[in-house]
Amino acid sequence: MNQLLEKAVEAVRQMPPDDQDKIARLMLSLAEGDQSPEQTDPTHLPDILESLAQLRRGEFASDADVEIAFRRFGS
Repeated sequence: MNQLLEKAVEAVRQMPPDDQDKIARLMLSLAEGDQSPEQTDPTHLPDILESLAQLRRGEFASDADVEIAFRRFGS
């Protein structure tokens, strides 16, 4: 296992068990080459559609905005 994966696994170990399960399912899905899409919570659909519209319009977050978001979520 490389260092980045070890760091990621250690970060996941600090998460609540339900979140660990979600990450584990995603990792297994990727490792097995499963290309089926994840189910989207219907309440998130308006935000997803707005994000896609922003992408088409070329509206991207600035580097400063991304840095602020990473700091906010502890990344």
